[in-house]
Amino acid sequence: MDRLLVLCRHGQSEWNKLNLFTGWKDPDLTDKGVAEAQAAGRRLKALGLGFDKAYTSALTRAQHTLKLILGELGQSDLETVKDQALNERDYGDLAGLNKDDARAKWGDEQVKIWRRSYDIPPPGGESLKDTAQRVLPYFDTHIMPDVMAGKRIIVAAHGNSLRALIMKLEGLTGEQIIARELATGVPIVYRFDETGAIVERTDLAA
Repeated sequence: MDRLLVLCRHGQSEWNKLNLFTGWKDPDLTDKGVAEAQAAGRRLKALGLGFDKAYTSALTRAQHTLKLILGELGQSDLETVKDQALNERDYGDLAGLNKDDARAKWGDEQVKIWRRSYDIPPPGGESLKDTAQRVLPYFDTHIMPDVMAGKRIIVAAHGNSLRALIMKLEGLTGEQIIARELATGVPIVYRFDETGAIVERTDLAA
């Protein structure tokens, strides 16, 4: 039985390019982001990987990334579930602000705390801990049961919603996962044994 889970952060978005806090705002991919997603699909295809079901967030950049990946795999009609439980961390009052402007307004140290602490949210937004409390119950209820039933699953989502999943899968602390950088458009492939333990993890970086 093939217990396969692939996690992929969306390709570069228009607001990534502009160095803006994005969160639940809904910009699309840049040309570079489109190319990253297509390249991710080709790398998966080169490994002979295909999927039985897909999950993504309610945000355009993740959905577009998934669509491009599945197009490269010839699986454009794959069953796909879209849910805001997989959305990016909500940056609250920071959303839409240039990161340099935010540092000028609140100071380098405060913005660093909001971005890189595990449990301190920005004003009106979510910490990574808050994000995990939203993402992980959904993962436990919907995604992991599919994996353990032998379905090959791909999840196209966001840097922080995927950090929450990786923290759980790899048994990391909040401090460890905050330090983990997730490149745009790079699939991470997990294979599991019958107990749900990871037996293989592969980053498909270019």
